[in-house]
Amino acid sequence: MELFKKPLPGSSASLVQIKVSAASQKARALELLHAAAKGSKRPELDLIALALRGKTAGFEKVITMIDEMVVNLKNEQVEDDSKKLYCDAQLDQSEDTQKQQEQSIADSEKAIEEAEGLLETLAAEIKALTAGIKALDKAVVDATDQRKEANEEFKALIAADSTAKEVLGWAKNRLNKFYNPKMYTAPPKRELSEDESITVNMGGTLAPTPAPGGIGGTGIGAAAAL
Repeated sequence: MELFKKPLPGSSASLVQIKVSAASQKARALELLHAAAKGSKRPELDLIALALRGKTAGFEKVITMIDEMVVNLKNEQVEDDSKKLYCDAQLDQSEDTQKQQEQSIADSEKAIEEAEGLLETLAAEIKALTAGIKALDKAVVDATDQRKEANEEFKALIAADSTAKEVLGWAKNRLNKFYNPKMYTAPPKRELSEDESITVNMGGTLAPTPAPGGIGGTGIGAAAAL
């Protein structure tokens, strides 16, 4: 734009020199506009170039158009900067949200891993507890069987001891019969049945009493020990 604002030659110069200088400045300006238009799609540049090619339009009009374009460019730059700030803020917010989501996912995975480990531990403890309960049940059954067996043995021992006492008492009483008659205790008389009483009353004789059975004819049964 400084190219268009350069002063023209002084009043002492010839008219030809003025026309040549103006033409060269227009050519230079067109060259710069064409170079700028290659990398831009702005229609304002084409309008300025068209005005420079015209013979009626002066540099003042072109300068005004350039000033207007500069103002528009500044406004667009402000809008672009505002959009860039908004996009940067949105990008930062998206990155923060992504980081939060990634952290949440990591926390969830860690919680799941800890829960799985806890479940494995609980499963192992339940398995061990079940095995312990089974072993305890078996021990209770075995102890019950042992107590039953010991109880049967104890009963048998008590019965055998009682039988032995009866046998000893019977033997002692038999010895008293011969060696100490005063201490002898006669066995209780057998009660007669009605038929036997009639037989005795009529002077009859009863059938001999069968010998006592049991251990050694003592009448003490061995079955009493069981």
